[in-house]
Formats: sequence, structure tokens, C-alpha cells
Amino acid sequence: MTTLTADLFVSIDGWAGSERSPGYFGYVGPDLETWIRAESDKPQHVLMGRRTYEILASLPEEHRDEDYHRTTALPITVFSRTLTSVAWPKTSVEGRDLVGRVHELKATSPTPLRTIGSLSVVRQLLAAGVVDHLRLMLFPLLVGTEGRESAFVDLLPADLALVDQRVLDGRIVLLDYAPTGHPIPRV
Repeated sequence: MTTLTADLFVSIDGWAGSERSPGYFGYVGPDLETWIRAESDKPQHVLMGRRTYEILASLPEEHRDEDYHRTTALPITVFSRTLTSVAWPKTSVEGRDLVGRVHELKATSPTPLRTIGSLSVVRQLLAAGVVDHLRLMLFPLLVGTEGRESAFVDLLPADLALVDQRVLDGRIVLLDYAPTGHPIPRV
């Protein structure tokens, strides 16, 4: 059985985006770019939701760099009840039950599974207990009232074990957690 890593890029106060922030909250640096490239080069099967796919697929040609093309060449499953087709090669649309299909993919995929963006997909997979690693890319800002989408709204309580941590570009913290399956310690 393969593993599933859910990647979330968030501000210190838990927002996955804001009304006025550019991609990566404007904190792109050489370490972050190297990390993104290295992650894209690893064998993987990407999982994403319709909104993430549509945002990425609608990027103007001048923003479609090497990293964009590397990502679109990966095997990707887009979960959507409304899309019927996609333009990227090696990309399929899945309208069936997300959790059931991810269970199937975990049992049959020759490569690890990884989410890109797609907060609703990540939340559903966390709630179903199928995520093996939750990687948080923590950006050094408080989005506050400009927050667009809270990364952690409506999640069930879960105990996590820190597996790894790194600092990128001297300011972005990458945290890799694994759900323990244990109850949260209580006072």
C-alpha cells in the first residue's frame, strides 16, 4: 500500500490565501523553489479538486514555467462532480466518492499519492483518516481579516507526531506531521 501526503501552504494564523496575496504569499525564494522542484521530480500521483485544477489550468501562458509543465506531466486525478474532461495529459476526472477512490489508489498506485492545494479534498481525507503525512508550509505572516480560506476549519481533533522540520529561505517553516491515531492528550 502506498502513502498519501497532504500538502498545505498556510499563514501563521491558518489561512491558505488572502484577498491580496500573490502565490506563496509573496515569499518565493531559492530554497522554496528548490523544494517545489524536488517534490515535483519525485514519482507521485497527484490528487486535486476542481477549483485547484481550474485555477492552474487557467494560468496565462506567460506564467506557465518549467515547474508548471513538470506538474501537468504527472499522473493527476481531479475530484469533481461537475467536470467531465480536462486538458492536461495523464489527468483524469473522478466523480465518484473521494474517500473510496483514494482507498483504491492507495491499494493500487505504484507511486505515492500527494495533494496539491485543494483544501476541501485535504479536509475530507483527514476526516477519513487516510492521510499518512500532513505537511504544512508555514509562511511568516498574519493574514488576519484579509484571509480567504481557513485551512483548518471544521477539522476533527487529531493527535499528530512531528516527523521532520526544515526552514526554507530563513523564514518559511516546513513541518511534516503524521497522524498518530491516538487521542489528544487531555488535562
